[in-house]
Amino acid sequence: MENCLFCKIIAGEIPAKKVYEDDLMVAIEDIAPKAPLHLLLIPKRHFSNCLDMAEQDETTVGHLFRVAGQLATERGLSEGGFRLVQNNGADAGQTVFHLHIHLLAGRELQWPPG
Repeated sequence: MENCLFCKIIAGEIPAKKVYEDDLMVAIEDIAPKAPLHLLLIPKRHFSNCLDMAEQDETTVGHLFRVAGQLATERGLSEGGFRLVQNNGADAGQTVFHLHIHLLAGRELQWPPG
């Protein structure tokens, strides 16, 4: 999508601090972190949110979750815990309409989140 912030990051048109990349996805540091560790895991194929997913996206979304666990483990966070968040729609807090997962960690996270 030509006006999508994340598509532009994936294409290299907008700089971002990438911490992981493969054929299916990229993980970047959030520019406005809400926790000491706040990464965004973004599929390279554009779809707005889980309501816009096609059957072909199931493997990619599963891959995002597996890589999230891998990144948390590499950073020593698997024992203390971490949170994965995926917002669907403006009322849920989604501001970039390209599916992505937030990985938050590094402090005690409260519940409910807000």
